[in-house]
Amino acid sequence: MNPRVRHAVPLTLAALVLVGCSTAAPTGPATGPQSAPDAADDGGAGHYPVTVDNCGTEVTFSHSPERIVTVKSTTFELVLALGMGEAVVGHAFLDGPVPPELTDAAAPVPELAERDPSTEVVLAADPDLIFAGWESTFTDEGLGSRESLHELGIATYVSPPACQGEDYMPDPLTFADIADQIHQAGEIFGVPEAAAQLVTAQQARLEEVTASEAGLSALWYSSGSDTPFVGAGIGAPQLLMETVGLENIAGGIEDSWASMSWEAVADAEPDVIVLVDSDWNTAEHKISVLESVPAMAALPAVSEGRYLILDFPTTEAGIRSAAAAVDLGEQLAQVEAGSP
Repeated sequence: MNPRVRHAVPLTLAALVLVGCSTAAPTGPATGPQSAPDAADDGGAGHYPVTVDNCGTEVTFSHSPERIVTVKSTTFELVLALGMGEAVVGHAFLDGPVPPELTDAAAPVPELAERDPSTEVVLAADPDLIFAGWESTFTDEGLGSRESLHELGIATYVSPPACQGEDYMPDPLTFADIADQIHQAGEIFGVPEAAAQLVTAQQARLEEVTASEAGLSALWYSSGSDTPFVGAGIGAPQLLMETVGLENIAGGIEDSWASMSWEAVADAEPDVIVLVDSDWNTAEHKISVLESVPAMAALPAVSEGRYLILDFPTTEAGIRSAAAAVDLGEQLAQVEAGSP
C-alpha cells in the first residue's frame, strides 16, 4: 500500500510497474476518458474516507469531490481522463490545448483564468477541491495557503510529482511516480478501476519506445534568452531524455529545471537540442535565440538544425508523459537518419 494513502479498503496497485520505458503491456488508448466503476465496486460509498499525505499536508476526503477547480494542464487532463469531467466547475492556467481525445469532455468546463486565478474567482466557483499542478499555487500572495482554504472547507491537492519538500520531491522522477499519481487520484475520486485502466494504457504507449543506442547528448531548452532555463537531472525532462536514450548535459544538476550559462552549454556540445514549444515562447523564437548567440550558432546541433520539439503541456509529469516519450523517440530516430 502506498504509505501516503490511507482508507478502509486496501489499495490494489498491481499496475504500478512503470519503472522503465520498455516493458511488455497490453495495448490501449493513451489518454481518453475512462469509465467510472459501478457503485458496487471499490469506488462506491464504502471506499471512503480516503486520507492522503500530499506534499506534507494531510488531506481527508469523505466522499468523491463534486466541484473541482483545476490549475495547470496536468491536473485538468488527469481529471478528464479519469472520467470526472462533469465534476469540474472551472479550470485555469492551461499550458495549451487539451489532447484531441479529451476535447469533448473539456468543452463544457469554463475557464476561470489564463494564468493563476484570483482567490475571489475561485471562491465564486464554490469548489470543494482545488487540484493544482504546482505547490506555488497555494500561497498567501496567490490563491491562498492550503491551511486557509481548508478552513473554508475547500480541500487542496497538488500533483505528487510536483512536490518540492524533502522526502516528497521525486528524486529522480520515474514512470512509477506518474503511475502512483494516477492511482492516488483514482482513490481520491473514487474511480480506482478507471485509474488502473489509464495506467495500463500509459504503459502500452511506453512499449512503443525504442531507446537510441547512439549515445547522443542533449540540451533541454525550456526558456530564457540571456540565460537559458534547462531541463536538469531529476524531473520530467531527464525522465523523457533518459527514456529515449539521450544523455542530458545538465543531468548532474539535482533539480527538475535549472539555469545554465550559454558558455557551459556550448562547452558540453550537445548533439541535439530539445525545444519546448508554447504560445508565449515558441520553438521558432528559441531557434532565433540560439542562432543569435555566437557560441551556440557554431554548434553543429544548431547549424544543422538537430532539434526535437515538444509542446509545453507534454513536458510536465502527467498523463501525456508516455506519449511525449514516444514522440521524442520518433523525432530522435529521424535526426539520426539524417532528416531533422
